[in-house]
Amino acid sequence: MHRVEDLVRFAEAHIEEPDVKDTVLELLRDPTITFAEVEPRISIEEAPAAPRAHHSYPGGLIDHTLGVAILSKHLTRAFSELYGYLVKKDYVIAAALLHDLFKYYQYEYDEVTGGFRQREDWYLQHDFALIAELSHRKAPEYLIRVCAEAHGFNVLATPEGQVVHLADSTDAKFASRVQDVVYRACIDLERETDGKVLAVKAYYSIVRKYSLYELSRIAQEKGTKELRAFIRKELGV
Repeated sequence: MHRVEDLVRFAEAHIEEPDVKDTVLELLRDPTITFAEVEPRISIEEAPAAPRAHHSYPGGLIDHTLGVAILSKHLTRAFSELYGYLVKKDYVIAAALLHDLFKYYQYEYDEVTGGFRQREDWYLQHDFALIAELSHRKAPEYLIRVCAEAHGFNVLATPEGQVVHLADSTDAKFASRVQDVVYRACIDLERETDGKVLAVKAYYSIVRKYSLYELSRIAQEKGTKELRAFIRKELGV
């Protein structure tokens, strides 16, 4: 599992423009919403990237963010070298590191499943919260625009926003497919036990002990039956 400090190191190594770097480092070192009175229910390092869709495990948000940053860096180089496409690297890396920063404000623990769920008392989606916070902290105007377009909502997107959107989608889809392998094994385990073991509880229990990628490797190398047997053994079923 990665930590916020890994994101800080990535920003320090790959962003050169001082105002962009300062903005990113300030937010990563203090990822709190200051434009409104709201408190998170979980920490950023505990948070999943999403409670269901992808990177649905403790620490998934940080893993996803770093994945998007790494993919964005390589896509920027590829599009520049292959097509002569002008992409501002610093803004790509900055937006990649910030694009989901305030997602953890949207989630809370789910005592029923052992995982996470959307909280009901915070009204603002994370992408809008990021733009509001960047504006409140007087971030560079072009960085605000790139972050606003990083989720692919604007047809006339900046090149930097398009790159981050593609990287975001790629990393999410990859993790989602890995996650599906593990979750399907948990569904099969629920069937095998006639519902005594609930799939969602089994899933969250096992991903707190092992990474999705360790678990999916068992299925890849030994088959899904072995993965199911491994989960059953680890959960004492």
